[in-house]
Amino acid sequence: MPFVTEEHEEIRRSVRDFVEKEVKPIANDLDRRNEEIPESVLRKMAELGYFGVIFPPEQGGLGLDYIAMAIVTEELSRGWLSVGSVMTRNLITGTLIAANGTDEQKKRLLPKIARGEVMTAAAFTEPDSGSDTASFKTRAVRQGDGYLIKGSKMWCTLANRANILTVMTRTDPDVSKRHKGLSLILFEKTPGNEFAPPHLTGSPIPTIGYHGMKSFALQFDDAFAPATNLLGGVEGRGFYQLMASYESARIQTAARGVGVAQAAFETATKYAKQRTQFGQPIGEFQVIRHKLAHMAVEIEAARQLAYFAASRKDTGKRCDYEAGLAKVFAAEMAERVTREAMQIHGGYGYSMEFEAQRFWRDARVLSIFEGTSEIQLEVIGRRIMERAE
Repeated sequence: MPFVTEEHEEIRRSVRDFVEKEVKPIANDLDRRNEEIPESVLRKMAELGYFGVIFPPEQGGLGLDYIAMAIVTEELSRGWLSVGSVMTRNLITGTLIAANGTDEQKKRLLPKIARGEVMTAAAFTEPDSGSDTASFKTRAVRQGDGYLIKGSKMWCTLANRANILTVMTRTDPDVSKRHKGLSLILFEKTPGNEFAPPHLTGSPIPTIGYHGMKSFALQFDDAFAPATNLLGGVEGRGFYQLMASYESARIQTAARGVGVAQAAFETATKYAKQRTQFGQPIGEFQVIRHKLAHMAVEIEAARQLAYFAASRKDTGKRCDYEAGLAKVFAAEMAERVTREAMQIHGGYGYSMEFEAQRFWRDARVLSIFEGTSEIQLEVIGRRIMERAE
């Protein structure tokens, strides 16, 4: 793997050791009971620096590159997708602040986010608007030294445990301005399932998978945020700030897909060696070997795409094309690989007692969040046409 150094492999070994000891023993049981990631696991992740992998030491991070971030994400997701995903929220908010925040925001918030001392959640999507970010309706009205936020948000994962909600709002009431009237506000709150009624309420959204973190529907009813929490201190820049941050998030999502698929592949391979039919392990049958071979090819292809996108990001150059390639392929690859892992398990693959079904349920969400596959293809297609002579 040309992008990966021995230092990267040492990081992989370290994260894998953490996953084997702290995550894999509890993942299936907690998923089955739809319980959240234990606080002890989050604290250990913070101690190990996982929330601040890409942020420099002066900002509370480890100062590593995006390839290291992809490897950490991949290995955590191999244990449980939710554990690999919990750091996504701090990555999004942290990169937004690092690239766009005021000096005060960077100094006050970024080190705590990078060290995992505070958790964040993204409040972007709305009941009637997902991919069409420019159509968001949640309002932030200036009043005195702050803003009153009013509106609804959907799919705000980890909102209950978050100290900061990164909220996309419309600060310009003229909806015809679409994306030019949007701003991001860092809404600070106390973690807890009660939120801050009556000004902020939330209700969990039941999901078929991706357990370990709850996603919430939020209602802001004149919830107050100080003007100093307007990202960058200037209204109307939120859409552009968010779009630029998606490169990092999509690279990380590609790595999450690789991790889930790798877990499914390893489980299926082990089962194929142990399960005996017609007097021999099922792995001795060509049809099963070929399934495993196809799975291995797809996983490695997705892994290399993710590392390639990460290496491009490390150069500081625009990489929405490379991130899109990695995200769309890895997300859809994970669905295919986890389905085949279930098929190799036969009836046991459909049992909640075996891990195979968990990987399949978790993988299904990857082609939806952080930009659907359809949006990724549009990004890729536009870039292709831009480059064409």
